[in-house]
Amino acid sequence: MPTTVTQVEDVERGKMILHVEGSLTYEDAILLEKIALGMRADLNRNLTLDLADLHFLDSESAPIIRRLENEHGFEIEGLQIFLQNVVEETDSRQRREGFPK
Repeated sequence: MPTTVTQVEDVERGKMILHVEGSLTYEDAILLEKIALGMRADLNRNLTLDLADLHFLDSESAPIIRRLENEHGFEIEGLQIFLQNVVEETDSRQRREGFPK
């Protein structure tokens, strides 16, 4: 299933949301990072990434999601607990093994 990214403005919560659905591979995650950083710069406001409809996240894309949250300050929503654990475990393993970010 291809990755689809949709921009949604949540007026009630005052947030701009990037809704991501489908599968997220490494290449897709890199593109998502570029899109999110570019949009934040253009809009001059932070974005929320909604991953509730993400059906697949590979181990190479997980650290990029983690970087968007930890280093770039994006809020992540809808990341189910098992996916969140995968992201955190992959990040921890790569740090222990000395992989670059």
